[in-house]
Amino acid sequence: MIEAIAEVKLPVNETLSIKKNRYEGGKRKKKKRISIITGVHGDELEGQYVCYELGRRLQEHPELLNGIVDIYPAMNPLGIDSINRGIPGFDLDMNRIFPGNKDGSMSEYVVSKIVEDLLGSDLAIDIHASNIFLEEIPQVRINELHKKKLVPLAKEINVDLIWAHSNATVLEATLAYSLNSRKTPCLVVEMGVGMRITKKYCDQLVDGIFNVMAKLGIWKGETITPREARIAAGADPVCYMNSPVPGVFVHDATIGTQLKKGDLIGRIVDPLQGTVSDYVKAPVDGWLFTVREYPIVDEGSLTARILKEGTSV
Repeated sequence: MIEAIAEVKLPVNETLSIKKNRYEGGKRKKKKRISIITGVHGDELEGQYVCYELGRRLQEHPELLNGIVDIYPAMNPLGIDSINRGIPGFDLDMNRIFPGNKDGSMSEYVVSKIVEDLLGSDLAIDIHASNIFLEEIPQVRINELHKKKLVPLAKEINVDLIWAHSNATVLEATLAYSLNSRKTPCLVVEMGVGMRITKKYCDQLVDGIFNVMAKLGIWKGETITPREARIAAGADPVCYMNSPVPGVFVHDATIGTQLKKGDLIGRIVDPLQGTVSDYVKAPVDGWLFTVREYPIVDEGSLTARILKEGTSV
């Protein structure tokens, strides 16, 4: 059942409409609910395929559904339509204005209605991609404040990494923080690259969503055994590599590779002179989970992230 959860009139006789599709099955009076959210950033499209594939499988076997699955494919439809990360016309990152305000601006009103509709879910999964510059291996990012409750759920959704940290990207003003602070558990998934769909990552996550649905009693069908995720723990588990020079980054190491200190990750080359300006080498032993995808770099541009050896639990 498709339903509009928030609508706002726009100029030129148009309407901004945030929609969800609800799938419901089973005979229980009080049904558990999982909410799948994506499209908060208009340039992150990995979740679009996840929503399609999830809906396709649910429609293929409706008899196996024993609860409620709410799918929200486009929280920022104006951004998706205009290939804009934020809300176009406002120069505003939607994921920095939650939980919103019903009496505020258009954007604040819309996000307040989103939060209102999501509250009470037994689990919400907020799906993001990386930006156009980086490729991320499928991972869940968790606020350390909610680690105890969320890590067991994150282990069930078939990702490669669970990263608990206190960075601002998982703190106040995000959808996940707004839900978790209101007792609705929410996992943030990051995977792939901005402005594209990485089908193998999407299929991996869809399998994981059905697995966690089964654990919650929402799905009665067969599920996969989730892969064992690395868990980033400790005071400083991640090593960031930034380019010391401008140029063109050509990566040599594959994402998901276990590296030794000194292993070559990539080269920064100078097309004009036909020379290598810098070799990007692993400064520590560890596991490569982020790598530069967009080749042009300036001094200071992020080229890779490594989970340090011995920090995963």
